[in-house]
Amino acid sequence: MKIYSAEFLMGAVSAKQYPRVSHPEFAFAGRSNVGKSSLLKSLLNRKKLVRTSSTPGKTQQINFFEINESLIFTDLPGYGFAKVPAAVQRKWKNMIEQYLLKRESLTALIFIVDLRRDPTSLDLELKQWLDANKIRYILVATKSDKLSAGERSKQTRKIKKAFCDGENSEGLIVYSSKNNQGHKELWNQIIQLADKQKLLTGGEENSGQ
Repeated sequence: MKIYSAEFLMGAVSAKQYPRVSHPEFAFAGRSNVGKSSLLKSLLNRKKLVRTSSTPGKTQQINFFEINESLIFTDLPGYGFAKVPAAVQRKWKNMIEQYLLKRESLTALIFIVDLRRDPTSLDLELKQWLDANKIRYILVATKSDKLSAGERSKQTRKIKKAFCDGENSEGLIVYSSKNNQGHKELWNQIIQLADKQKLLTGGEENSGQ
């Protein structure tokens, strides 16, 4: 996928602030410090993106980006960051759930986990919630370059067993922002799902209006 434009549109904390655009939309979510910003920069071939941060827990709104004037990527606040007060975590949880449940143009969630770590209770809770609400997701396991081949194989089996058994899962992509492992595979999945979304909505004219 050749990226000729990746523009920040806006940040939003409620549905009334969402941009009125009609493109297929992909949301990116994962535990804080899981490598979400690095994944986005790698996918878009950008060293720097507006409104992304290397500081865990700093993203406090839903940030919308328009890609090639044909796709929308949304960067969701990370979850599970200990230094964020419980009240703020609850606020974020409600904001994210309302977005995932109500956003009609949402095509799939890019569900990011760290390949080096065993599945956490927070990750499994999100997976169960996505399944219960029939929200499609692509599971991406990041930081594969930090493991040996044997460790990658072992962790891949663990994560597949924990996450990829539901009808809403599009499977697992093992990813490295350092060496671009999984880059082509993830883009292929995104494009395929975007094309299906456009067929379902009869083209871009009818969605998001």
